Amino acid sequence: MKVVITDYTFPSLDIEESLLGPAGFEVVGGQYKTPEALIPVVGAADAVITQFAPVRREVIGAMERTRVIVRYGIGVDNVDLEAARERGIPVCNVPDYCIEEVADHTLAFILSLTRQVIPNCLKVREGHWGLATTLSEMQTLRDLAVGVVGFGRIGREVNSRLAPFKCRRLVFDPVVAADAVKATGAEPVDLPKLLAQSDIVTLHCPSTPQTRRLIDAAAIGRMKPGAILINVARGDLVDTAALVSALQSRQIGAAALDVCDPEPIPAISPLRQMENVVVTSHIASASVKAVKKLRETAAGLALAGLRGERLPNVVNGVSQPAS
Repeated sequence: MKVVITDYTFPSLDIEESLLGPAGFEVVGGQYKTPEALIPVVGAADAVITQFAPVRREVIGAMERTRVIVRYGIGVDNVDLEAARERGIPVCNVPDYCIEEVADHTLAFILSLTRQVIPNCLKVREGHWGLATTLSEMQTLRDLAVGVVGFGRIGREVNSRLAPFKCRRLVFDPVVAADAVKATGAEPVDLPKLLAQSDIVTLHCPSTPQTRRLIDAAAIGRMKPGAILINVARGDLVDTAALVSALQSRQIGAAALDVCDPEPIPAISPLRQMENVVVTSHIASASVKAVKKLRETAAGLALAGLRGERLPNVVNGVSQPAS
């Protein structure tokens, strides 16, 4: 039986092979990142593990005997969940990986922008001394309101990290009870109120038809002038063109992005050069511990599916592996 790994950003597949090989499963890995490249290799796959490759309807349609699809990560927006459900193929993710890392990265972004860490570091490197920005740009987190959009595992960890800074915390998540938000010391609000009252808006929701372009020109227009936007969730939550325009006009004072639409950010994009933007290359989840857990869990889910065991973390409503 064959496990196809469509794409990966690790140096090798040694972890996956160490778990699947002794159980009698062949691991076939590559960098198959287009439907044209994927279709020939998934046809004979008994299980598919994917990272960023577009596992769309036509790719799933080419799967002749696949029993489970596993996503390396939390989000599953690169997999056509409905097409897999129609074929009876369960899709699993790894929902409890990198929570601490992404929450830490969010706080690093917030502090780097409110305390102007990067401009001041660059000024010193250039041989200067003294404040690199206006005094008004040096902000105190305690005096600010932070709006957390999405109150799942990562959103809750961000909220808990913000609590000791004694800032006001607003939370929008339509599927989380208001009492659960209040129990953490945060305020449950609707999205318009969060946008209007937050000095910092940080995104922690999945990419779904309801959340794509959640932060568009209209939403940006409702934000406080000069507010900060943080995105460590999914790039397509934000209308990139609207964001660039708002940063140029200073309607949005600054942004910190670990994800963007598209990725990689094009070389000609203003986001790569703007002084009021901090960018990292989709690495908020990275740590030795997190990546090890991700890979072991993904391989374990594939193995469970191949053995016909009941699967946890199924995101498309198919409770049993395909027969």
